[in-house]
Amino acid sequence: MATSSQISIREVAERAGVALGTVSNVLNRPEKVAESTRTRVQAAIDQLGFVRNDAARQLKAGKSRSIGFLILDVRNPFFTDVARGAEQQASKHGLSILLANSDDEPEREQTYLDLFEQQRVRGVLVSPIGNVFDRLERLRNNGIITVLVDRLAGERPFSSVSVDDVAGGYLAVSHLIDQGCHRILFVGGPLNITQVADRLRGASKAAAEHPDVQLEVLVQDSLTVQQGRAAGTTIVERGKASRPDGVFCANDLLAVGVLQSFSGRARLDIPGELALVGYDDIDFASATVVPLTSIRQPSDLIGRTAVDLLVEQLEPGMAEPRQVVFQPELVIRESSRHR
Repeated sequence: MATSSQISIREVAERAGVALGTVSNVLNRPEKVAESTRTRVQAAIDQLGFVRNDAARQLKAGKSRSIGFLILDVRNPFFTDVARGAEQQASKHGLSILLANSDDEPEREQTYLDLFEQQRVRGVLVSPIGNVFDRLERLRNNGIITVLVDRLAGERPFSSVSVDDVAGGYLAVSHLIDQGCHRILFVGGPLNITQVADRLRGASKAAAEHPDVQLEVLVQDSLTVQQGRAAGTTIVERGKASRPDGVFCANDLLAVGVLQSFSGRARLDIPGELALVGYDDIDFASATVVPLTSIRQPSDLIGRTAVDLLVEQLEPGMAEPRQVVFQPELVIRESSRHR
């Protein structure tokens, strides 16, 4: 049975009962084709599973030397550090990185995966939003190796490189408890992002080990500084009696926003009134007004390892998919030191 990459325009034309030029126009200049004809051609494309090949001339000369890398949020320094590590390692293998940003939007994620498939990249590194395994299966069936980044593949037949985020969440809240916190607030979201959900799982596990500790969850729309400021404002407005005495943010950008909201008119003493912990240990974490305690992920090493895992599988008969899981590290700074 032919794969999508083996289906030709000629086969599409024969299935639709049109000329080759008509199929070409539908793909490149659809405004020149009548709607009824476009519909018939699109139906043939869908039935055959045809994928347009924008990199045909390159492939005639040899295999593609490009890798697609789809990240969650290019604004997050953690992902830019991962991408930098991947780019440096790819260059050692004579490969180049095509970087795309899903911006935590499933539709953008699908669009870029389609684009990478159309470009016939050699492989794809992806930090997925939700469950995209069926889509990745299609890439693999068409000869495009896929590696999950910052996400465990579990029992799925893909290589992956990740950090134990459950352990990271456990470290963060255990540290807050050790500092004397009893009313702890988790700030993060959306919870359909696996990494966020896992960090919350670890936080909940740590809190559950202490009957006198309460863990509250404040779900945010995104993992940005702006959302952190909004969370900080919510905390301030609650008043001293009902405020948490410890806050664990799902990433450092949220924690920076929370910290910024405490430095205005409603100034809160960090860590005197409230201890604060972030996640990722981005470069800026140590340079905030109150240096930020954070859970460190080896971002550069994650990117390099992802490329190595992909390269292992590029040739037939090479290594089977494997999963690499790094352990997070607690980096203690002024925002959470014992009060």
